[in-house]
Amino acid sequence: MARVFSGIQPSGDLHIGNYLGALRRFSREHSADESLFCIVDLHALTTPQDPESLRARTLEAAKLYLASGLDPAAATLFVQSHVPAHAELAWLMECNASFGELSRMTQFKEKSDHRDFVSAALFTYPALMTADILLYDTDKVPVGEDQRQHLELARDVAGRFNSRYGTTFVVPEAVLPRAGARIMDLQNPSNKMSKSSESPQGTVGMLDDPSVIEKKFKRAVTDNDGEVRYDPETKPGVSNLLSILAAATDRPIADVAGEYSQYGPLKSDTAAAVIDVLSPVQKRYAELVEDPAETERILAAGAEAARSIAAPVLDRARAALGLLPRA
Repeated sequence: MARVFSGIQPSGDLHIGNYLGALRRFSREHSADESLFCIVDLHALTTPQDPESLRARTLEAAKLYLASGLDPAAATLFVQSHVPAHAELAWLMECNASFGELSRMTQFKEKSDHRDFVSAALFTYPALMTADILLYDTDKVPVGEDQRQHLELARDVAGRFNSRYGTTFVVPEAVLPRAGARIMDLQNPSNKMSKSSESPQGTVGMLDDPSVIEKKFKRAVTDNDGEVRYDPETKPGVSNLLSILAAATDRPIADVAGEYSQYGPLKSDTAAAVIDVLSPVQKRYAELVEDPAETERILAAGAEAARSIAAPVLDRARAALGLLPRA
């Protein structure tokens, strides 16, 4: 079995893009591999966070993983900060990544633009992401196109480390999501749907009430020519609706597009499909909220399992670099 690692930040409300593009797919496929799913709370600290909100969102993300169908008996679910090896290996990775490599990370440029405070960690966090991946002898990493650059950095640093100090790390491979998994903002379909609150009417949260979901899709931006077809370049709004409907119903986009000639029915059916696919998730989430001890137990067991995998990998890296064994 291949080992798969994936992480998600608890820095905002998880939305249908997270669900259709990642969480649902993980719940369906994780039993085929040895899968580790990490809530990367240390990454969230690269920008200022309200402590109570961060705690709440971390637990919410864990519950949504479980509510989406992840089986903790078949996969490992844990919180990044519960495994101290992430932070230690991140420093070792910073010492083996170049300033130039980190300077070329496009997400740093985007996230630091027009901010009054830019933390040093926002610049170096790709090294922490590299540590997240390499710490588990990861074979495969599911990534979207916006994260490919970070995965390539992990591959480059692993290869460089192995060349300098002897074979220490598994060099991971990217696993790209299926077509149609990239969900765009309903109000600005040229932008990917985001966990941030900058576009609340364009983002459909996994825990949104059905009436709210209906309203957001009813107001979704389309265009003026009235033709339903999949053409992301010239018809991004309509194409986004078709992508969401196809993903929610597990059908090819071409088949879905052929059934509509008007925008109104397309919006209504897309909303209904999203409500339908989120209904069991929201029901299971409510059950987990009523029994918080279950989520805490699963996270504790997951952290213990993750630490048992991470420890020998970190020890290999320390030994390769010439650090003395721990007493």
